[in-house]
Amino acid sequence: MTSTTTRPKPQRKAPHPGLVLALMCACTILVIGFVASINLAAPLISRSQLQPSASNLLWIVDIYVVIFASFVLPSGAAGDRFGRKGVLTTGLIVFALGAALCALAPDVLLMLLGRTVTGFGAALVLPNCVGMIVNVTPAEHRNRALGIWAATTGFGGVIGNLGGGALLSTGSWQSLFIAAAAIAALLAVCMGIAAPRTARHQRNLDPMGTLLFVLAVLALLIGVIEGPEQGWASFTVLFAFCLGAVLIGAWVLVELRVRHPMLDPRLFRNPLLSSACFGMLIMFFGNFGLFYVNASVLQYSRGYSVLQAGLGILPTTIPVLLSPLYARKTRNRLGVPLTLGAAFLLTSLGLFGISQAAQQPHPVYALWLLVIGTGLALALPSLTTEIAAALPAEQAGIAGGLQSATRELGSAIGVAVVGTVLTVSFTQGLPVGLQTSHTVAQALLQAPEQHAAIIAAFTTGADTALLAASIITFLAGGVVVAGAFRARRFSRVPG
Repeated sequence: MTSTTTRPKPQRKAPHPGLVLALMCACTILVIGFVASINLAAPLISRSQLQPSASNLLWIVDIYVVIFASFVLPSGAAGDRFGRKGVLTTGLIVFALGAALCALAPDVLLMLLGRTVTGFGAALVLPNCVGMIVNVTPAEHRNRALGIWAATTGFGGVIGNLGGGALLSTGSWQSLFIAAAAIAALLAVCMGIAAPRTARHQRNLDPMGTLLFVLAVLALLIGVIEGPEQGWASFTVLFAFCLGAVLIGAWVLVELRVRHPMLDPRLFRNPLLSSACFGMLIMFFGNFGLFYVNASVLQYSRGYSVLQAGLGILPTTIPVLLSPLYARKTRNRLGVPLTLGAAFLLTSLGLFGISQAAQQPHPVYALWLLVIGTGLALALPSLTTEIAAALPAEQAGIAGGLQSATRELGSAIGVAVVGTVLTVSFTQGLPVGLQTSHTVAQALLQAPEQHAAIIAAFTTGADTALLAASIITFLAGGVVVAGAFRARRFSRVPG
């Protein structure tokens, strides 16, 4: 009788954590950069064969963020449940398909469908980047890895401006979507080759809580986006906010009763988590308010091309790129509360400086962008690690979802508030007879001979909007810092 010996299958060598981190950073730059780059494409799309109305164009830009923010937390929970590699790779494939549909869209309806699909793909990607990093990085290096990833989220929007400006300088808006689809497909292949499988955490799904959460965020974001367009006291906006509040209340009641909630509302009793989430929202409020205004200011007030406007934001990235060299040391030396205090002070100061520098030489403008970038570079690693530390490792997907949701919500609110202040100030400053024009393009089409007065009104409106963003960021940042100090006392209380 012969005996057979079964040889064990050779184990696949685990990839280096640095390689996985680089891949996660690339995925993050793609989905966040796509938020910023579409703003540069809007003028080309408005003149394309799609012939979108003003409302259509608004939703072509914003539907990606709405779907992204609404599904990002459930997508993090799905990664915890089904495995982060599979969910993330699926998200990249969905993103690529949505971008390809946008590039081929013959009408507005299919364009909106493509943007919706792309937003859902992005929601599957971003929170699971955090989960993947937490899983593959040794504990002693985890905070550093999360800090590097957080820096990536900070300049992802800037990379979107740069890359989008370069692609759109060809004159074809389709080139932006073709490139996004190709990059997403390439990253999906890289995920299959380089990323390891992560553990699946057996927990029951929470369909009712998930549905209520998604609907609540959708309602709130619709209100935020339609506010500048229809007026904050319009029926649509007030109904959206009221519906959102009711749905949030229903979500809290459901989550308090289910055995395995998607996100337990009681977690926010922890000031570490609540202050960090609010801080992430405010930091992106200020920065995306800037991104919304900056490209137009550089093009209208300084006469820059689309590509030059994209390059104009580049100084913001320098401190963020260098942040792994100093952000962690600063946090260890000063502590999180003081580091966040410095971050919000610098960000609000930079926004104030830019609001006064529209007509000054570009080196002065660039200097204030450096100040804002330094604030961003100090804040993001601290906020990211605080949110991740507030939740156990098996809920890393939820932690990533929280970070992503607060980022996208802050970005949407920043664009809405800054856009509203800009529009009101701009229309009030226009020459008599042009106050019904809500954009520079409309005013110039109506009265091209008053070009100088129209540009002056826009510049004044942009300065006022950035000043408002500076004040809000400063005051809200004070609340975040107070919460961070309270979290430190809370963490020292026994039990």
